[in-house]
Amino acid sequence: QVQLVESGGGLMQTGGSLRLSCAASGGTFSSYAMGWFRQAPGKEREFVATISWDSVNTYHADSVKGRFTISRDNAKNTVYLQMNSLKPEDTAVYYCAAGTTYPEERPFVYNYWGQGTQVTVSS
Repeated sequence: QVQLVESGGGLMQTGGSLRLSCAASGGTFSSYAMGWFRQAPGKEREFVATISWDSVNTYHADSVKGRFTISRDNAKNTVYLQMNSLKPEDTAVYYCAAGTTYPEERPFVYNYWGQGTQVTVSS
């Protein structure tokens, strides 16, 4: 059983930056592919980015490509999402997830989820 805890969300103005963190415990973090998803009010959960267990491969959604970067530190059992050039449409609850397949955009394939962290971007 893997527990995931996100942090780093908050209120930011358009064009600003935030770095989200997701700390894992209770399992072998380095054996999982990790993903970031987001969900805005009234919308379905949306894929943002994913990273392979060894950090060699990453894949980002077109909507965030060039602005967001996923990374991980297996020594710290943590995955990150660096978000630059934020836009109001990036406003959502951001979730990290752990899974056994890469690359994977479908949220239902992931095995473990965090509780989410709110990101709000004002115009």
